[in-house]
Amino acid sequence: MTDENRGFHRPVRRPAEVLDRLFAAEDPAEVSRIAHSTASALLNRVRANPDDAVVERLIAFTGRHGIDDIAELWSRSPARTLPGALWRLYLLQLMIHDDPHTAALLYERGRTELASADAVVAGAPASAGPDELVALIDTILRGLFQGDFAVALERAAAFCRVQATGATHLADDYESTESERASTLTTRALRLSTYAGDLAACARLWRRESLT
Repeated sequence: MTDENRGFHRPVRRPAEVLDRLFAAEDPAEVSRIAHSTASALLNRVRANPDDAVVERLIAFTGRHGIDDIAELWSRSPARTLPGALWRLYLLQLMIHDDPHTAALLYERGRTELASADAVVAGAPASAGPDELVALIDTILRGLFQGDFAVALERAAAFCRVQATGATHLADDYESTESERASTLTTRALRLSTYAGDLAACARLWRRESLT
């Protein structure tokens, strides 16, 4: 991602550094209120007037500013809430941007192993490479603000299922020769599978106007 002012931005904290990070709060109820109100205000304002420049700034936010600001707002929200869904999508985006080559490897392996329409639902071309995976996750995130929100969540869930399948099969490949790498891939597969379930549930809640 290019940015003529990159040198003036704060360092980007990598996804692995914040995935399990806890943020201190004196009043958890207040943190929850802020998380829900900011997520709702952001989404409603942008979807009501989806200016292309504003949407593109939101898509590029983590690449320019890191993940900490978003994490402070939304990372401790329950998974099946609006702030929880937004947090998971931004973190997923940053994980793909951070290592698109591994993402492409997992996606391609998952696409060939998974006997479902998930790869079609996610929307990546066949034999998608790193650039295509980066473009896909950005397109999915863009759909939150400019398209059908539930469809964007379903595409993200399908994307996670493909990636999780690829990680599982690669873990099996490495189990006998590189057990540590196999363990890392298994952990990633579990996380992605959990994300898939949560995002799919959020899509159903959104359609019932119950995602808050």
